[in-house]
Amino acid sequence: MAAMAALPPEPLSPPGGGAAEAAGAEGAEGLFVLLGAGLAAASHPLLYVKLLVQVGHEPLPPTIGRNVLGRKVLYLPGFFTYARHIVEVDGKRGLFRGLTPRLISSTLSTITRGSVKKAFPLEDMEHVSNKDDVKTSLRKVVRETSHEMMMQCVSRVVSHPLHVISMRCMVQFVGREVKYSGVFRAIGRIFKEEGILGFFVGLVPHILGDVIFLWCCNLLAHFINTYAVDDNFSQASVIRSYTKFVMGIAVSMLTYPFLLVGDLMAVNNCGLRAGLPPYAPVFASWIHCWRYLSAQCSGSSGVLCKVQFGDGVGTKLQVTEVSCVPSSANLH
Repeated sequence: MAAMAALPPEPLSPPGGGAAEAAGAEGAEGLFVLLGAGLAAASHPLLYVKLLVQVGHEPLPPTIGRNVLGRKVLYLPGFFTYARHIVEVDGKRGLFRGLTPRLISSTLSTITRGSVKKAFPLEDMEHVSNKDDVKTSLRKVVRETSHEMMMQCVSRVVSHPLHVISMRCMVQFVGREVKYSGVFRAIGRIFKEEGILGFFVGLVPHILGDVIFLWCCNLLAHFINTYAVDDNFSQASVIRSYTKFVMGIAVSMLTYPFLLVGDLMAVNNCGLRAGLPPYAPVFASWIHCWRYLSAQCSGSSGVLCKVQFGDGVGTKLQVTEVSCVPSSANLH
């Protein structure tokens, strides 16, 4: 009878449990792709206007106003004024010039990050949900940041060719060109004229910017959460949950020059008016571009650039982006 005793029941698993988990993971990845594409589409007009300002395209004259000290200054047109000008020239669809390759680039980036994360999983990830989890060792933060850096670098390399195409499609507005109309046509033209390296112009400064951003943001957030936020403070957990977000905003100002140089290199000397003089010199490398912009910004705060008028009186030109790209006019 002892032999006939009932054995403890084995744990039951739902039929097709592994397949269900895989389907759930694929569904989550698909949701991330859709969210990324939606965000890219919604923010595209802003990126479009910013890029045209970066390359020095100023179709609208600045307006004269006064600053808080009462001094006369010139104000560049804002985003909505610039966007209305684009609509007047190209219609509402013109605000989404270059959107298709950007959506493809965003999708490739999201899928690549997910694939790398699956291939090289990192267990015991750090969370900032409570104070006990935040008190992790520096070694753990370094390991997790290294893992995140690997995912970001691989996704950047995979998606960068479409990023280059998107940038070039957008700056065609300057010279009214149609050289890069269509993704497949643009791929063929770049490969024919520049070879495989043409798809990766501006990649190095973008990767450097990404790496510096990740390390500075994560390390600063870790040190602040560990040593600056007192556990006895009632809102300590809330402050810790926002630390990385605030650090991201601050560090993005530090890494913006790398993204600026990368975008300028993507359109430089590609046969489009926006990448040739008088908008920009032909740069031999991204370091050449960096040095040129540094020389243009010497003696300036970066947010304010000096403009010289016929009477020889220097005034200030208010800009909305930390950019020292010379305009198509003569800047001295």
